[in-house]
Amino acid sequence: MKQDECHTTFPQFPESYWLASTDVPNFPKLNEDIQVDVAIVGAGITGITTAYLLSKKGLNVAVVDAGRILHGTTGHTTAKITAQHDLIYSEFLSHFGKEKTQLYYEANRDALEFIRQTVEEYHIDCQFAEEDAYVYTCADTHVEKINDEYKAYKELGIPGSYVEQTPLPFSTKAAIMMENQAQFNPIPFLRYLANQVIRQGGKIYEQTTVVGVDKGTPSIINTSDGHKITCNYVVSSSHFPFNDPNSLYFARLHAERSYVLAVKTDKTYPGGMYLSAETPKRSLRSVLINGEPMVIVGGEGHKTGQGICTFQYYEALEKFAEQTFGLKEIVYRWSAQDLYSLDKLPYIGQELSDVSNILVATGYRKWGMTTSVAAALLNTNLITRKESPYQDLFSPSRFHADPDIKTFVTQNANVAKHLIAGKLEISYKKAEELQQDEGAVVRVNGKRAGAYRDPQGALHLVDTTCTHMGCEVDWNEAERTWDCPCHGSRFSYQGEVIEGPAKKALGKVEAE
Repeated sequence: MKQDECHTTFPQFPESYWLASTDVPNFPKLNEDIQVDVAIVGAGITGITTAYLLSKKGLNVAVVDAGRILHGTTGHTTAKITAQHDLIYSEFLSHFGKEKTQLYYEANRDALEFIRQTVEEYHIDCQFAEEDAYVYTCADTHVEKINDEYKAYKELGIPGSYVEQTPLPFSTKAAIMMENQAQFNPIPFLRYLANQVIRQGGKIYEQTTVVGVDKGTPSIINTSDGHKITCNYVVSSSHFPFNDPNSLYFARLHAERSYVLAVKTDKTYPGGMYLSAETPKRSLRSVLINGEPMVIVGGEGHKTGQGICTFQYYEALEKFAEQTFGLKEIVYRWSAQDLYSLDKLPYIGQELSDVSNILVATGYRKWGMTTSVAAALLNTNLITRKESPYQDLFSPSRFHADPDIKTFVTQNANVAKHLIAGKLEISYKKAEELQQDEGAVVRVNGKRAGAYRDPQGALHLVDTTCTHMGCEVDWNEAERTWDCPCHGSRFSYQGEVIEGPAKKALGKVEAE
């Protein structure tokens, strides 16, 4: 389905306001072998913050990114800085107990405080604002869950309160509020940290794809162009871990996409940050765009590659915004990809129990603004051999029988279903039938292929078999990408890798 068949009022192309509003510096491609104390793979909020912390301590660091810095999930977030990660504390108490649940809250509270103090100390102009955060419900079925979460807040000493009605302009059945959380524009904040990394002697390289690491002391990182980085420590902060074969993260993580609109509204926004307890999710916060108050509306998550017409998710958010505030204009639209671990805790720290100098940070479950900073703080402590109370909680080698086993079985059954379904799917559409700016799975030379005809009329054909583990990708018309329903790899319409775990581009197909 093409965009104009879904709706005509959306911006034609997805673009994040955060990235559009801030000039992000360019950095060179790595074109030589280098040696550093710490090499950080991935230049989002985790990688840049980790580099900032380590370089402040006098370590020689290098950050490498396969694309441009801050242009991954970090640049496409809703940018809420909060320890209120949906209705999670009651669930964590039942699975992990009070001590570990308390540590989870404290790690994210400390991360918020780090951002707050950094903004204040260095006067970073990034729209940082304190806001109360709410999880609300409009459904009777979720009132008890809100009550349970409030009991968990009281048990853990989390500052908050239970209310029936939020400041939002519609009736709610119940809500839980966490006090003194925050929101910001992450790009100016991280641009400042990146500049500090350079000032402190660190290096940042873009368009540099890492293909593997030779373990040892020191370790050697290998890039696709044949250049090597020799280092004492490796930190994988590339969203999906680049060194996956060692730890089977593709079976321990699943990817979800969610959607965002930045809108101009009729009604005044009441303040606060909001998330619905029930699904489909509805996320709300305010933002200033060119000095004008607007609203960021997010939600509509689904497993990557398993959506149908992806414009339907934008349309659902548009309808919600119209019903809630009255809609004048959709100024920006964008989407993000997030990774979920088996037990909903992120994987942070020593990647393998017997390899102490390769660290990882992944699985933030849509709450990357605090969790990424918590990861940077923890991994910095591990590298500088400073004790951290969060080391065991987030250890990537942990395993909890409940809920890990059930989640593992469910996720991998889903993978198997889509692997088989993709192989059996029959496409009757022909490439020559595609209109401009339309993509679809087609038959070419008697075989399944992916086709996209660009606005200039040129036809782009790719092999639809994902280069990670052989699942069949599907067309995402809202983003103009090929998405894998098994492990979340994403490719451009020309076949280049956008998101891992895949490392190789889709094959090209030539029409006879």
